[in-house]
Amino acid sequence: MEKKEKPTMAKATATRGKMSDAQKSALTKHMAKMQKGGMSASEMKSHRMRMMGRMRKGMSVSSAHKAIS
Repeated sequence: MEKKEKPTMAKATATRGKMSDAQKSALTKHMAKMQKGGMSASEMKSHRMRMMGRMRKGMSVSSAHKAIS
């Protein structure tokens, strides 16, 4: 009998989980817009974390924002 290797999590998450420089700059621009809109510091942090979680999965800024709202 041959042993089958278990798939590692590293392979599954290697394609996801990192934000590109373009995504980072788009999120920074979005957060500046939210701050001008009057969002408090704690709301900003929560919003940013939720946005980053969705953007790491491949969503755009606008689609991630719609999913949160």
